[in-house]
Amino acid sequence: MCERLENKNFSSLLNLNEILPCVCGTLLNENADESMFCFTSVCTDSRNVVEKSLFIPLIGEFQDGHSYIEQAIKKGATVIFVCRKSFNEKEDFYKKIAKENPCVFFIMVENTLYALQKAAERYVQKFPDLIRVSITGSSGKTTTKEIAYSILKEKYKVRCNKGNFNSETGLPLSCFEIRPGDEVALLEMGMNREGEIGELCEVFKPQYAGITNIGTAHIGKLGSREKIAEEKKKIFNHLSQNGVAIIPKDDDYADFLSQGVNAKIVYYGKNVKGNGIEFVKDAGIDGTFFKIEGQEVHLAIPGIYNYSNALLAIEIGRALGLSVKQIKDGIEKVKALDGRSKIVKGKYSILEDCYNANPDSMEKALEFAKDVKISGKKIFVLGSMLELGSESFNAHCAVGKKAVQCGSDEIFFVGKEMVFAYEEAKIACAGKNIHLNYFEKTDDEVMNAIALKIKNSAPDGSFILLKGSHSIALERLVPLLHDAQTEGKHA
Repeated sequence: MCERLENKNFSSLLNLNEILPCVCGTLLNENADESMFCFTSVCTDSRNVVEKSLFIPLIGEFQDGHSYIEQAIKKGATVIFVCRKSFNEKEDFYKKIAKENPCVFFIMVENTLYALQKAAERYVQKFPDLIRVSITGSSGKTTTKEIAYSILKEKYKVRCNKGNFNSETGLPLSCFEIRPGDEVALLEMGMNREGEIGELCEVFKPQYAGITNIGTAHIGKLGSREKIAEEKKKIFNHLSQNGVAIIPKDDDYADFLSQGVNAKIVYYGKNVKGNGIEFVKDAGIDGTFFKIEGQEVHLAIPGIYNYSNALLAIEIGRALGLSVKQIKDGIEKVKALDGRSKIVKGKYSILEDCYNANPDSMEKALEFAKDVKISGKKIFVLGSMLELGSESFNAHCAVGKKAVQCGSDEIFFVGKEMVFAYEEAKIACAGKNIHLNYFEKTDDEVMNAIALKIKNSAPDGSFILLKGSHSIALERLVPLLHDAQTEGKHA
């Protein structure tokens, strides 16, 4: 027996009459009581289902979420999308579970991913006064979003993606986190295939949008920086004349990004003049100092590239009417995210930058490490860069050569692809006193071996750079290099 909706303190994110037309859906339940229709959360992973969830089973390369529908029902899902193809293959099964679960609404759709996106688009439309802001770029998206979030919170109630929920599934799920009372939604947009940014913009339709840079992340899937620029530029597709497009002036694709934009264009960058922002100094692991209209500001996240991210976030704050004091206060409350430009201080100063790696972010991290002033040794642990396709060989060779040029005493290359960097480094360091190490595997045994070698040779006050793709998981080295009782201080 189903409890009636009016007896519950719930309000459905979308009602049945809203969701069916937007997803072109067909209700599979016979004699359904529409007053019982309700979902208060949305998920695509059955492990995350809670009471009154809309469960959307996605079909991936190795998994079909439809296999977990019964598990989702047991955990409290009240609405479930079903792909037409799956229904046609298992019609008797779906009719049976629909009959056995009269409180669960089954909606047949052509494509569950597309239905998720269209449902999220319809949900966002329920908040016409919401200010919608988006950020994309090859690197720095999440850090920029977090800086902008800290700034905008000084004036508004802000909703933003959790972590990097910025993909074809992550962004729609983030949209469903918006609630009445939110004044700004700040969502980053990522991509790993052609057309993805355009799809995300159809869902969210940002009014203010910024690009961090045009680099080579995912070049293996898109083929060229030109293709990447074309894709990233789609973030401006839905901007009106009242909107703002924020573009990195120093990027060599700046002119291309500005072409045909139907909104006010604001350029940002270290060399942009007349914007009231003055660079003061790069303080190494202690961050960057600069001035906004004469007021000194300290960004605690290290790396001049993060100063560039802050400049984009500042322009977002300005576009939304924040004062200099509000922007300054927001920036000075920012702390580095786990795995992204985080300094862990203890016996050694460790730059933990292990969430992602591509040729651009790797070069920036090495340039930063080159300028770090230390009393001990300078050690780099570099993990493979993934999803580079045919560019992988040349990109890893370039990293090996660059690493040797950046003043290290010892370099560890980790992962299959890093063999190219290792071989190039051996050539580049001829005549130099640099110790080179290569590990093909990335398991815990390798991490223990690297940590032991560092602890046996590196004196107190040494600097260690950990940089690699997320799947290499170089962050495992941090607790191995620091005593478990040492509490790291985060810059």
